[in-house]
Parts: sequence; structure tokens; C-alpha cells
Amino acid sequence: MPLKRVKTYILPLCAAVVLAGCANTDLPSFKETEQLQLQEDEQRLWNRSKEEQYRLNSSGYLYQNAELTAYVNRVAQNLVPQDLVSKGFKVEIKVLKNPQLNAFAYPNGVIYLHTGILAKMENEAQLAALIGHEMTHVTHRHTIENFRGVKNTTAIFSTVQLATFPLGAYGGLASILGSVGAMAAISGYSQEAEREADREGLLLLINAGYDPHEAPRLFEHLQRDVKQQKKQEPYFFGSHPRLQERIDNYNQFLADRYADASGIKNSDVFMSRMTPLLLDNAALDLAMGRFQSAQSGIETYLQQNRQDAQAYYWLGELYRQRNAQGDREKAINQYDQAVKYDAKFPEPYKALGLIYYKQHSYAKARTNLEKYIHLAPEASDRDYMEQYIEIMDTQEDGG
Repeated sequence: MPLKRVKTYILPLCAAVVLAGCANTDLPSFKETEQLQLQEDEQRLWNRSKEEQYRLNSSGYLYQNAELTAYVNRVAQNLVPQDLVSKGFKVEIKVLKNPQLNAFAYPNGVIYLHTGILAKMENEAQLAALIGHEMTHVTHRHTIENFRGVKNTTAIFSTVQLATFPLGAYGGLASILGSVGAMAAISGYSQEAEREADREGLLLLINAGYDPHEAPRLFEHLQRDVKQQKKQEPYFFGSHPRLQERIDNYNQFLADRYADASGIKNSDVFMSRMTPLLLDNAALDLAMGRFQSAQSGIETYLQQNRQDAQAYYWLGELYRQRNAQGDREKAINQYDQAVKYDAKFPEPYKALGLIYYKQHSYAKARTNLEKYIHLAPEASDRDYMEQYIEIMDTQEDGG
């Protein structure tokens, strides 16, 4: 989106925030109200949220996996208290194909989860912990409280400024969010609101029968990932200090009241639903040069699918692109594994052909490139591969 258009979209709402700065920010949660009745400025915020969601849903960023989407929505429905259901409260989960660590909620109950954060989880209880946290932002009306507070306007303007600039291959998602989504996804809420989301989300987790001790473990996984990347992401859950706050909050709540609590984890069910996402997200990680995260995802996927040719191909691509000492040989080995498990999969042959070409092993290069062309006759790069073959006709094989 052009910068001028983004500013035109966002600034009127920011002006409204400033003008509403003296409004009452002490709102009862939806749990405490007799019905889901919105105040006037809150209704405007919901309307704005629907507009942002329409743009986001039409952007091409949605992860298209109906089975997985249905699964995460079932988990979310398990968390909604019956008294809220009777009032007409609704929550909907959507998944975004983005390898960065994030999840965020719009005030109308639509919650977005990145593939990156889902790929770091180990079980359904951890998924429920994240959804419960985000759901509490909705039920406790944190978004309208944030927009009303004068003390938050500086943070909101900073968020808007960040959202108007692309942030890498997938960080550019921020430029699509708009002011409501950017505030939730990037800057987050006040420390008090986040602590409330941790506490109330944990209660939702426990009431639904999940193991509450999985909540801090989720954020410990995310924290390790942030440290591995050695750089801070623009998104809320990619912030080391914020993650430490989550861990500290959950550990305190557990120690105070739930030290002996237990519950279900549903690890097998969770992994069966998430396994395809692991490989898809690893490819996204690889596109951003996040080699360690990509490798972790591929290796976890291979634990469940030991004969999957595409997984070995992507592992080969990881080694080829990383290009550290010994990686070329590792790449060849992984491409060979891909061919072993699916002799009709064309991409490994091209990769092998190009590697052997650079090594001046022209006989091997020709064999693999010809196989690639045979298996993918309509490939967009066929002409280029044929040019390589023509060049090799004039070269002496060196290996």
C-alpha cells in the first residue's frame, strides 16, 4: 500500500483518539455486563476493525488450510465461558502465513495467529494458553481502553509510524494492518492489561480442562527463538522483555494458586493437525534467512514424516542457501534423499544439476537438468536450464 494512502486511512482515527483522551477508560468486562452492548466510540472501533479485517483477509496472507483452521477454532470455542455464549459473544480464529512470532486480537473477537507462533508449540494446551490470552483482550475491552487513554496516544502514533513502512519479506504485513491491528500486533497493551490477559487467560485454560503449566512453557519456547534470531522482531511476541513478563506472570499465578493443578495437553492431536504447517512455515522462514528456525521446523516435521521428499528438498535448500562450510555436501545428500523418496519430484534434480554445474561435474549436471526438464516440461525456467545444457556441450567435464 502506498505510504500516502496508509496515512490517509490511519490519521483520522488517531485524531479521534486524541479528542477522546479524557473519556472514561474504566469499562466493565463483557463477563460483568448483562448483554454485549457497545458504547458509541467502541462501535466505531468495531466498524473500523471490520474494514481492516476485510483488507487483511483479501491480502493473500491468510494460510489456506481448512482442517487446521477448523481445529484452532474448536479449541477457541472450548475456552469461551457459557455465560458469554448465552450473551452472543463470538470468537473466530484466522491463521496468517507469516514466520514471525505473533498473535493479535481485534476488539470484535477475531483473533489472528501467525504460522510462526503455531510452529513453536508442542501441544493443544499451549495453543489454548495463547488463545486465552488474546481472548481476554477482547472480553475485557482492552482495545477501546487503550484508544481512549491520553497516556497511550504516543505509543499509538509510534505504532502507526512503524506500520507505514515495510519490515522485510513478511514484516511488511504491518503496513496492511491499519491502526487497530497494528496497535494489538506491534505495540501491545499496557502492562496492567497484559497481566490481566495472562491471569484471566489462565483461568479460561484451567476451566476448559487444560494443563496450566503449559502456558509458561509456550512463552519459554518463543523466548528461545527470539534469542536464536539475535534480533528483535517488530511484533509484540517477538519482544524479549514482553515474553519474560508473560513467563513471570504465569509462574507467579501458578505458584500462588495452581501449583498442583493438572490437565490435558492433547499433544498427539495437536501435532497431527500442525504437521503440514511446520513445513510450510519452514519455507517462509527460509525466505527470510532464518536458517535455525527453518531447520528446527523441518526436522520436527521429519519426525512425523520420515519419507517425505519435499522435507528433504527444503532441508537441501536450507544448506545450499546458508552455504557454510560443509553445507554443499549436506545439500547434495538431502536432495538425493528427496529423489530417493520421490523420483518424480522435479525440483531436487534442478538443484543437483546447478550444484554439479558449479563444480564443473558436467556429466552429473546434464543428467540431473535433463531429468528436471523431462519431469517439468512446462517449467518457467526451462529455457534457462536448456542454456546451461548447451554451455556444457562446449566444456570439458572436471569431475
